[in-house]
Amino acid sequence: MGTRDVALRGADGTEVTARLDLPPGRPVASAALAGCFACLGPSPGPSRLAHALVARGFAVLLLDFTSPRADGARPDTVPSVDAVVAAAAWLRERYPPARLLVGHSLGGTAAAAALPRLPEVAALALVNAPLGAAPARERLPSAAREAGEGTLDFGPGRLRLTRRFLEDIGEVKLRQALGAFPGAVLALQAPEDRYVALEHARRWSALARRPASVMFLEGADHFLSHDADAGFAAEVLGAWATRQVTPVREREAPLPPGVVEVHEAGEGRFAQDIRVGAHRLRADEPMSVGGEDTGPTPYGLLTAALGACTAMTLRLYAARKGWPLEHVHVRLSHQKVHAKACEECETKDGRMDQLRRTVRLEGPLTEAQRERLVAIADRCPVHRTLASEVDVHTDVEQ
Repeated sequence: MGTRDVALRGADGTEVTARLDLPPGRPVASAALAGCFACLGPSPGPSRLAHALVARGFAVLLLDFTSPRADGARPDTVPSVDAVVAAAAWLRERYPPARLLVGHSLGGTAAAAALPRLPEVAALALVNAPLGAAPARERLPSAAREAGEGTLDFGPGRLRLTRRFLEDIGEVKLRQALGAFPGAVLALQAPEDRYVALEHARRWSALARRPASVMFLEGADHFLSHDADAGFAAEVLGAWATRQVTPVREREAPLPPGVVEVHEAGEGRFAQDIRVGAHRLRADEPMSVGGEDTGPTPYGLLTAALGACTAMTLRLYAARKGWPLEHVHVRLSHQKVHAKACEECETKDGRMDQLRRTVRLEGPLTEAQRERLVAIADRCPVHRTLASEVDVHTDVEQ
């Protein structure tokens, strides 16, 4: 995944630093992701949401409206609808037009307000986004409320809200924007959000012209501070965006049979994006060895391949014989063992890999049928490949 910083300037002169994340190869679509994640310090939310889209072929331009509290770190980032429009315009000039807007918190409110100015947008996804300026205005200090603008200070981060921005995200304007928007709408909402009440997701859904999708993020907080919550929101967003935004004719062509592509994901030290046919997978290492645990390990994938092949082979064999096999369950483990401890192994020097497989066969099978199926498990193609000599040849692409 390619990543670089991008400097944006809105029509009002507001400067915003954005991050561009690119998929391997040509993007099939673009998305602008605006959020307010940094108020409580580092959050896995932005990277997980962006990666879910990049992994599906999107170019993603991510802008965060929050600023660090420490004086002199960098100027305040001011939320603005213009910044969202500028992000979409930047993408339009260089990549496929931004068919998707994703907005977290007031970034989502700003994205919704930008819809009338972005006719290319086909879908809007909102994450814990308030409908209107009232929730933010109510949290301003009393003097700032009277002045109509001010700074929300959360501790590690802050938001400087201008009078114009609060006017641009007024509820009347949002109702008009959603009422005229013909595209798809997704509202992801944490029921226990301290800053945005659950009713906002329902109200977003009610305003949409088309039936909207609402997903509750049980147990999550406003900022998606926990990796499991951010990961779940990302999975939902990625699947929904692929279906709503990317026409079938624009989706990536499947890889030929037998071809697999692996690219560094750019998330953590070890994470890898894998393409197999028309499918995408993730591999990683556990946190205990410096990974982010965003997917199974390479050995986990190898072991899973043996288990899947075992179950498929037994199913095919039982079906061909007409045997009453109702369900196959395969449990496997992988470990390194001393070769001397392996009675069936030819080599006796050093350590070797051992895969242990336990098969459970359900159904009214005879004892002879069960014994035969256990024997057939050793004949599954992946088992035979692992047990044979494999030639791996490496070429270097210029």
